[in-house]
Amino acid sequence: MEKTSNLNKNTPVNHSILESIKNRWSPRVFAHTPIAEKDAKKLLEAGRWAPSASNLQPWRVIWGLKGSTTYDRIFNCLDEFNQSWAGNSQMLWLNAFKKTMNKGEQENFHALHDLGLFMGNVVHQANSMEMGVHQMAGIDFKKAQKEFQFTEEYHVATAVAFGYFGGDPDDLPADLKEQELKETRERKSQDKFAFNGNFQNK
Repeated sequence: MEKTSNLNKNTPVNHSILESIKNRWSPRVFAHTPIAEKDAKKLLEAGRWAPSASNLQPWRVIWGLKGSTTYDRIFNCLDEFNQSWAGNSQMLWLNAFKKTMNKGEQENFHALHDLGLFMGNVVHQANSMEMGVHQMAGIDFKKAQKEFQFTEEYHVATAVAFGYFGGDPDDLPADLKEQELKETRERKSQDKFAFNGNFQNK
């Protein structure tokens, strides 16, 4: 897929990579096109086939389409900053993970990593459907845990906003509109995080 947005985004890669990775970015404004339940299930299915330590699949997802009670309940768990824009989305998720191994006697140190792999699959599936994904750390974890009746062996980690590309940046507050319209994307260079030898604190 050559283009996943009506906005121009420049991704200055140093090596050739998949277009689906190069073109991925996290919008804060989305088209008003609703997301169908069958498409929500496609995203969940993509995540379902992510790898996980010992195949424990520790991820748990609460999902709601815009206009539903579940969507509103998730929205009410977001912090004030994310509420300022996430209402543009057509679907919200709340992501949690099981902190322990199957019998609960041992901590699963890799559960958060595995949730990340789950979402990696989801993001690539969404991009193939011309859908933007914006993951959020800014949620009230304790409120969400209580609201959705998670037991203590689970940790609520993130929220996620979904919607089709093509939203109007004018719908955003001024500071977020400026970020949305920024054309050149930035990442640390490889030598800052990858070492063919000993770790270097850069």
